[in-house]
Amino acid sequence: MNIEGALQMFFEEAADLLRDFEEGLLRLEGAPGDKDLINRVFRSAHTMKGTSGMLGLDAIARFTHVLEDLLMRLRKGELAPSRPIVDTLLASADVLRGLLQAARTGADPDERRMEQTMAALLAHARGETPMPSAAAPAATTVAASRANLYAIRFLPPPDLLTRGLDPIRLLDGLEEVGEVSDITANATRLPPLAELDPETAYLGFQCTLRTARPASAIENVFEFVGDRTALAVEVRDDGGDGVPAATAIAAPAAPAANGERPGRERRGAHGGDGGSESATIRVPTAKIDRLINLVGELVVTQSMVAQLVTRFSPDHLGQLQEAVAQMDRHARDLQERVMAVRMLPIRTVFSRFPRVVRDLAQANGKEIVLERIGEDTELDKTVIERISDPLTHLVRNAVDHGIEAPDARVRAGKPAVGRLTLRAYQQGGNIYIEVADDGRGLNRERIVAKAVEQALVGADDALTDHDVWALIFRPGFSTAERVTEVSGRGVGMDVVARNVEALGGSITIQTDAGHGTTFRVKLPLTLAILDGQSLRVGDEIYILPLVSIVESVRPRRAELNTVLGGAETVTMRHDVLPMIRLHRLFGVTPTNEDPTAGLVVIVEYDGRKVALLVDELLGQQQVVIKSLEGNLERIEGVGGATILGDGRVALILDVPGLVALATRAGGESRAA
Repeated sequence: MNIEGALQMFFEEAADLLRDFEEGLLRLEGAPGDKDLINRVFRSAHTMKGTSGMLGLDAIARFTHVLEDLLMRLRKGELAPSRPIVDTLLASADVLRGLLQAARTGADPDERRMEQTMAALLAHARGETPMPSAAAPAATTVAASRANLYAIRFLPPPDLLTRGLDPIRLLDGLEEVGEVSDITANATRLPPLAELDPETAYLGFQCTLRTARPASAIENVFEFVGDRTALAVEVRDDGGDGVPAATAIAAPAAPAANGERPGRERRGAHGGDGGSESATIRVPTAKIDRLINLVGELVVTQSMVAQLVTRFSPDHLGQLQEAVAQMDRHARDLQERVMAVRMLPIRTVFSRFPRVVRDLAQANGKEIVLERIGEDTELDKTVIERISDPLTHLVRNAVDHGIEAPDARVRAGKPAVGRLTLRAYQQGGNIYIEVADDGRGLNRERIVAKAVEQALVGADDALTDHDVWALIFRPGFSTAERVTEVSGRGVGMDVVARNVEALGGSITIQTDAGHGTTFRVKLPLTLAILDGQSLRVGDEIYILPLVSIVESVRPRRAELNTVLGGAETVTMRHDVLPMIRLHRLFGVTPTNEDPTAGLVVIVEYDGRKVALLVDELLGQQQVVIKSLEGNLERIEGVGGATILGDGRVALILDVPGLVALATRAGGESRAA
């Protein structure tokens, strides 16, 4: 028997079973008498127990055996699924997730937590109330009354400061988790004074933290750092039993052998539980069958072309052209089918949020119903993986900031139970994901006052609603009156915006004071292929995503203006739009510097329009996106590259990056 292959299949199946187990429990809490839900939860645990025992995964088999005893009593109606029982069962899901991770990586499982949770399961099965020390914690609650001593080492990524994150704020966050002591600086990366870059983070720190909270509370403080190699956490104390321990919770990883950037953890085949990146995709058999049929047709057509070429004569030209056209149709169809294989339903992301919302609401004394709409909407696998963290922050923020406590809602004339809605839908070539709550809405006056206090705007500035809502995406900006594990450090919304923009998307806000807020995220369907407009600037060819283009026109002299400071504008239907000369931005010699002899392409992003001056528009085409970051540093204004039909490389333009680059270039020009 191929044990490695069997284990791989088990981890994939176990991840699905665990998700089904957890989702069933969350639904059971609202429908405690639903026998089908109890059976569903029981089957998930029973299947996991049988397979893990067969594969020799004794810790998982032993734990699920105890878990099954309690579920059997629920199944027989001898016990009712009360809130304490559901809490312990959800904690069991966390223990199982940890046991699966340990089995997959070869690490030692958390025996202490497993034994505590098993004791709680046995107590519930006997109809007793578990001892506090035996009750395993939910994901966001305090782990136990016992305090652990953690040794923490943090060496920030070099770009930490430019992303608006402050290492001192991270220390403040640790102080919210427990008692911080023995703080020392790590200056090992500090260069000579002449080479010092004021925008690069060099200094790290070491410290000791005593807390009764789990290691996950520490990791929450650093969740927006982005580089998993930056943080190392070790347990230095085993709970006061006199036996010191040093168990690594997180440690810096060596650079990946396959050339990937360090700090990007590869997910195993377990399907994504635990926040890592999935290395496999489950594909319906029907999709594979269609691919096989298409490949067969393509082989037949290729054989026809090869035969016609070997005995080619002018009277066979029509047949050859028809065969090549047929081959082209098959290749295009094959491309679409292959891309469809990478498409996954957004349900894979949405399914993790019921547990997140339940635990956060419970920890904050709130009652919240989560509604999920459009879960069958499909997105490219890469987009799904990279949008998960931004959506998680938006959901956590809505629970912590947006939705009020029950008594406050009642005073405001609302139902005591808040409502949070996740909605996904496709429109045109884009996917839209909305996170909407019926809470207090954004406070315009407080946001403006905080922005004035931080010197982001002037006290007398006339700000539109769009300008005000955009302030919350500024690095370090926060209106929270208290710092929590979820929010208040000003290190969240700017990272959300950056992550969304890195996917070629945008995020907008709609809010109604006292009635709620909706964050709308706009994303491309896929990051592998896009529909683009080729355009020429001098001798260079660039690709502009079609979804960004509103229209293309040749401006008249009367429509062109230069405003104070030297910035150029073009007036289109009474709208005054800033004009960006691409040849100046990229240092290219244009065919003609007179805008009336060229073309302006009107592009839109985040609800705003900008005019790009180019020499000529070429054809529209689908292009395969090639990343530049594997060999070059990130280039602002450029989202990637593609290879044209004649073998030349064309850069794919990133509209938000172009605007940021032009704004900075204009500021530097005026300063000079």
